[in-house]
Amino acid sequence: MYRPTRRQAVAAFSAAAAGAVLLPGTARAAGPAPLRRAHAHNDYLHERPLLDALAHNFTSVEADVFLRDGQLLVAHEEAALDPTRTLQSLYLDPLARRIARNRGSVYAGYHRPLQLLVDIKDLGEPTYLELSRVLRRYRGLFSHAVDGRVQPRAVTAVISGDRAARIPMEAEHVRYAFYDGRYEDLPTDVPASFIPLLSASWSSAFTWQGAGPMPAAEREALRSVVALAHSKGQRVRFWATPDLPGPERDAVWRELLAADVDHLNSDDLAGLETFLRAADTVR
Repeated sequence: MYRPTRRQAVAAFSAAAAGAVLLPGTARAAGPAPLRRAHAHNDYLHERPLLDALAHNFTSVEADVFLRDGQLLVAHEEAALDPTRTLQSLYLDPLARRIARNRGSVYAGYHRPLQLLVDIKDLGEPTYLELSRVLRRYRGLFSHAVDGRVQPRAVTAVISGDRAARIPMEAEHVRYAFYDGRYEDLPTDVPASFIPLLSASWSSAFTWQGAGPMPAAEREALRSVVALAHSKGQRVRFWATPDLPGPERDAVWRELLAADVDHLNSDDLAGLETFLRAADTVR
C-alpha cells in the first residue's frame, strides 16, 4: 500500500481541512474546469481506472467491490475478480498520491470533494466493515461524520449496492463513508449527513428514453423529485439512462440538466465531457 511521507500527509490533511468549496480569492490552477455533474459509471472498466475519469475532469467515479480473503477486489462480476485489482491499488493509493501532490485537493486549487461511489456487490455488512477499516487507514483524505456533523475532505465515499451495509454504518460514532439512498428514503427524515445522495434506475421511474418530447407528467415528476431532495440537502443521480451516442441520449441529458439533477451517469467519458462543456455546465 502507498504510504505518503509524514510531510506529504500533513500537507494533504491541512489543505483538505480548508473546506469543501473554493474559498473567495483562491485561484484554481490553469486548465479545464472540473465537471461537477460528471459521474463515471463502472469507472474501473476503462483502460486506466480513476485516471481516465480525472483526465476528462470528472468529479465522481464508481467502483464495484467484492470482499474476498480480506481484500476489497474491484470488478463488475465474480468471474472478473483479480487479486491485483484492489480498491487500494486502483483508487485509494492513486488518490493519496494525487492529493499530496495537489496540496490537499484532487484537482489543484479546486476544493469540492471528489465523490467515490463504492457499489457493494457482495454481502453488505461484512464488506462494509472491511471497507470502514480500510478508509480509516486513509482518514486524512476522506470526508467524515462525527455524531451527524460532517467534516469535508478531498474525497467523499458514498456506499451503494447491498442494502445491508446500512446496519453497521448507522452504528458508527465516527463514519468515513455516507449512504446512497433510494426513492423510498426521500420522504423519510434521514438527514443528508447520512444520505447525501439519492440514486434510482431511470427506466424504473420514467418511460421516456429520449425519443420525441418528454411527457409533461414525467417532466414534472422529475423536477419535483429533484426539488424535494435539494430542499433536504441531498443530491440526485439516475443510473441506466440512455448512453449510446445520439439525439436520444442528448435529449435525456438536457432534461436532467434542466431539472438540476446533480450527477449525469455515463460510461462515455469523452462524450459526457463534450456535452457538458457545450452546455457550459461546469459549476
